[in-house]
Amino acid sequence: MIKLSPIAKRRLYQFKQNRRGYWSLWIFLTLLFISLFAEFIANDRPLLIKYDGRYYMPVFFSYAETEFGGEFETEADYRDEYVAELINEKGWIIWPVVRYSYDTINYNLKSPAPSPPDSENLLGTDDQGRDVLARLIYGFRISVLFGLTLTILGSAIGIAVGAISGYFGGWFDLLSQRFMEIWSGMPVLYLLIIMASVIEPSFWTLLTLLLLFSWMTLVDVVRAEFLRTRNLDYIKAAKALGVSTPVIMFKHAMPNAMVATLSLMPFVLTGAITVLTSLDFLGFGLPPGSPSLGELLAQGKNNLQAPWLGITAFLSLAVMLSLLTFVGEAVRDAFDPRKLFVKQTAEDAVIIKEDSKG
Repeated sequence: MIKLSPIAKRRLYQFKQNRRGYWSLWIFLTLLFISLFAEFIANDRPLLIKYDGRYYMPVFFSYAETEFGGEFETEADYRDEYVAELINEKGWIIWPVVRYSYDTINYNLKSPAPSPPDSENLLGTDDQGRDVLARLIYGFRISVLFGLTLTILGSAIGIAVGAISGYFGGWFDLLSQRFMEIWSGMPVLYLLIIMASVIEPSFWTLLTLLLLFSWMTLVDVVRAEFLRTRNLDYIKAAKALGVSTPVIMFKHAMPNAMVATLSLMPFVLTGAITVLTSLDFLGFGLPPGSPSLGELLAQGKNNLQAPWLGITAFLSLAVMLSLLTFVGEAVRDAFDPRKLFVKQTAEDAVIIKEDSKG
């Protein structure tokens, strides 16, 4: 079991005191956890099939139609009524909750696409006949994973550059600041348009290109903390004792900088998700056909006669970004040294007692 320090307990307590941010974190983690298993929730392949005494898992493996008594050597189309009847004659099928994947086209619509919500497509279909709920689940996962990856990698680079600039100062700090001023003035959107015309954008190419510019977000914050910390007495004492520079930077000075960094991290994640959504909305993001909240938002704009598309995209983005904003506010309160306790609970008394002993 991890033993927390009194300061960590105090911060955790202050985070929990912000009930809105605390429950927003749990709601967001629950939604993320559910979306990680999107293939088991929304898929055009069954989860499990029992046929003629044998078990099949189409969600993991591909099976030919001849495996179930069909005529074709190609992969079985489990949504075909003929294939379903063959399987049900000698077994049974277990389907996911949503019988559509993000790219599955429903050819049996009761009205032209985009069709309104019904019992078959709970949130309707888009202008290509694809299930909106399935694309929403997959799009949420891609957006969050992209934002988390971009935030973690960009923050790691930004923290390292800010730490080196603030600790050493001098010419390195001067040159890095001038480089950042020039680099931040680069037209990112134009570069994305040029790249999209040269190569087909993908998850990793888009991530790499955005990473070239997103690392500057936390540099100024970390640099300012290191500029302040490097002249403190305990840093000078560590230098006098012969402690190595990396140990001083990352063990003694870094904890002070991480307070401001962690407070800004949820807002950086919000910005990363918004960037991907904006690029997908403009058509310069993920490859065409990829499940994306920005692409769903663009479909809502292009199909005003189908309000369920715009409403679904707007509500999903509003809920996700609001949850992350509330979590960021709670983290900021947790690391705010001026934050006072409103209620003297038993837990509060224990924390204060441990602090006094420390």
